[in-house]
Amino acid sequence: MRILTINSGSSSLKFQVFDWTEQNVLAVGVVERIGQEESWIKYRAHGRRVSDKVRCPDAREAVRLACALLTDPEKGVVSSLDGIAAVGHRVSHGGEYFLRSAIVDDDVLRKLREIIPLAPLHLPANIAGIEEAKRLMPRAAHTITVDTAWHQTMPRYASLYAVPQAWYMDWRVRRYGFHGTSFLYCARRAALLLGKANEELNAVICHIGNGASACAVRNGVSFDTTMGFTPQEGLIMGTRSGDIDPSVIPYVMEKSGLSAREVDSMLIRESGLKGICGYVDRRDIQWWASQGDDLSALAIQMECYRLKKAIGGLMAALGRVDCIVFTAAAGEMCALLREKSLEGLEGFGVRLDPVKNEACHCRDGEFDITAEGSRVRVLIIPTDEEMVITEDAWALLHGCYEEHTHFQYSFERPGYVNKGRQRALKKVLAKEPGLAAYIAGPARIQQEEQDGKPLADTE
Repeated sequence: MRILTINSGSSSLKFQVFDWTEQNVLAVGVVERIGQEESWIKYRAHGRRVSDKVRCPDAREAVRLACALLTDPEKGVVSSLDGIAAVGHRVSHGGEYFLRSAIVDDDVLRKLREIIPLAPLHLPANIAGIEEAKRLMPRAAHTITVDTAWHQTMPRYASLYAVPQAWYMDWRVRRYGFHGTSFLYCARRAALLLGKANEELNAVICHIGNGASACAVRNGVSFDTTMGFTPQEGLIMGTRSGDIDPSVIPYVMEKSGLSAREVDSMLIRESGLKGICGYVDRRDIQWWASQGDDLSALAIQMECYRLKKAIGGLMAALGRVDCIVFTAAAGEMCALLREKSLEGLEGFGVRLDPVKNEACHCRDGEFDITAEGSRVRVLIIPTDEEMVITEDAWALLHGCYEEHTHFQYSFERPGYVNKGRQRALKKVLAKEPGLAAYIAGPARIQQEEQDGKPLADTE
C-alpha cells in the first residue's frame, strides 16, 4: 500500500510517497518558488536526484508536476496514480472545527473555506492542493492532518487573549498555535527516548526553522505555545517579526502612508532576521557575523535572547521539565543557536555539553547533548511531519484512528526504525564514528543489536 503526503504551502509544495508494507520512503520532492517567474522542482527516488527549472504559477500546477514525476516511466515509483491508495494532506489551520485528523469530504472542504480569513496566506493553497489531488486521484482516500489540532488541549487561560470577549465569540480571535504536527512527533519520540509513558512527559520543544515556535508539553499534550492567532506571534523568525507592540502598526501606517495590509505584509516577509541584518539563512548570518558584521551578530543575539526568554517562560509554566528538545532545520543543525539560547539557564537545571552540542550537526540521528549533572535533558530530535500525516491517513482509511491524545503511532514504539534515516546515519557514522556516543535513548542499543557490535568506543 502506497501513501502520498502533500504539504501545500503558500510558496512551496512538499511531497513524499511511503510504502506501508515495506515501511520505507520511496520518493521525496519539493516544488519551490511557486508563483514566481522561475520555479524549481527537486526530487529523489531510486537513489537518483532531479532538480529542474519549471513553470509553476500555483498550487494546482505544483500537484500536477509532482504527480507527473511520480508516474514517470524512468524516475517514478508508481506505474499510474491508481497505485496511490491514500493521500494525506497537511493543513495549516483548522480553527475550532478540527480537533483531529479527518477524511476529506464536501463538509470538510466547506469548513476549511469558511475559516480562510484565519489563515489567508496558507489555507487557499492547502485547499487548492487537496482539490487538485482529488481530481487526479479520485479513487484514493484523501485525509487532512491539521497543525492546530495538537494545540486544542491548551487550557482557556493559555489560549485566550485579554481582549473584549466579543472578539472571540463573534470572530474566534484566540491563540491557535502552529507546528503541531512536528510537536506531536517530537513529543512522542522524546517520551520514548526518556523511557517515559506519553502522559508522563513534560517538555519544552523548540521548532526552529524559517518559521519558529516553542511548545510547552504537559502530561504528553500541548499546554502552551509561542505562536498565537497566526504564525506571526512569538519568536523572531527568518522573515517574521514575532512579538511586537500592537501600537507599532498604526504608528507606522501614519508615518508611512502604508495600509494595514501592507504593514502586515512587511512584518511577515521583510522582518525577523531579514529585517535586522538582511539575511535569512542562519549559516549566512553566522558567516557574516564571524567577518565582523555588527548587524549579523546582533541578529544572532536577538534571536537567541528571545528564544531563551520563551524557554524560561514555558519552563516556569510547566514547573517540572524532563527535557528541552530542538528540532527543524536550525534546531537540528545550528549548534550556536542551541548554545546561546540555553546560556544562563543553569539556575533552571539546564546544562548543555559544549563538546556534544558542537559535534551534533546531523539531521538523521537523535542525540542527547546534556552535560553531566543537568537536571533537564537536552535532546536533538529530527522532526518527521510526513510520518504523522502518513500514519493518520493509513489509520483513517482502515477505521482505527483516534484523536492524538489516545492514538498510538508506530514511531513511539521501542522497535521503530526509520529505514531511510538509519541508512543515512550509518554513512555519517562511518565518517564521524565518535558521534555514535551521543545517540539518544534506545536507538543506540537498537542500532548496536542490529549491527552486532557497539556503534563506537564510549570510554
